[in-house]
Amino acid sequence: MNDLDIKKKRAVVVVKKLKELFPSPISALHYSTPWELLVAVILSAQCTDVRVNIITKDLFEKYKTVKDYVNASQVEFEQDVYSAGFYRNKTKNILATAKIIHDKYHDNLPRTMDKMLALPGVARKTANVVLGNAFGIIEGIAVDTHVIRLAPLLGLTTEKTPDKIEQDLMKIVPKEEWTKLALRLAEYGRKYCPAKKHDHDHCPLSLILH
Repeated sequence: MNDLDIKKKRAVVVVKKLKELFPSPISALHYSTPWELLVAVILSAQCTDVRVNIITKDLFEKYKTVKDYVNASQVEFEQDVYSAGFYRNKTKNILATAKIIHDKYHDNLPRTMDKMLALPGVARKTANVVLGNAFGIIEGIAVDTHVIRLAPLLGLTTEKTPDKIEQDLMKIVPKEEWTKLALRLAEYGRKYCPAKKHDHDHCPLSLILH
């Protein structure tokens, strides 16, 4: 049996167990529109989902439409998202993206990977999260910090960079599972297998994989 077949067998076990543990996974980020999800994901870079949800609770009350973001004061918006870290860069990207969405797409997010990647501050992870969760469009796997940590730990890849991890996972996991896999691995990381020191040998997936 070659290396790819071994990883495919492990992926079957992982996906099955994750489905048992988390039958109906949802994004940890709070949002009510595709645009709000995009804003939340941009803010979530190098920031916890809990912190982002605290920020967006007030942010989404204050800025209700894409046009509100287009008309926003950069200095004021920086203060609104300050606690997310990298607030200047995130502000610049969100406000620039709002202008494109308003002017070019009439306030609706594009629904292809290429068009999403052309937006300021949007890389593959962000595009995958938005396309998959907001529109049910499966283009790839959203490789966040949980996936980067857990995929090698579970023997699904030996790669270290998000793009290469994504390519490996796409070869061994059925396409219809891609969006849910990222959500389930994030929940698994939070609930059973955190980054901090713990009894990893007794994590649910460790018990069945070894």
